[in-house]
Amino acid sequence: MVARLKARARSRGRSLQAELKDILENASRPRAIDARLLADRIRRRLAGRAHSDSAELLADDRLR
Repeated sequence: MVARLKARARSRGRSLQAELKDILENASRPRAIDARLLADRIRRRLAGRAHSDSAELLADDRLR
């Protein structure tokens, strides 16, 4: 396993540490599909509720 990671790092022109860091950073990034699923879940939870216009709320807040 370590030998494969070292070979992968070498083929990409970076150290094993840099390769491992890249793997961890990519693994920890939110995925678009996860974001879409969360947005769908929130939309379902809020379905049927009245929502105010956020632009109006911001404009009113700025006038204070």
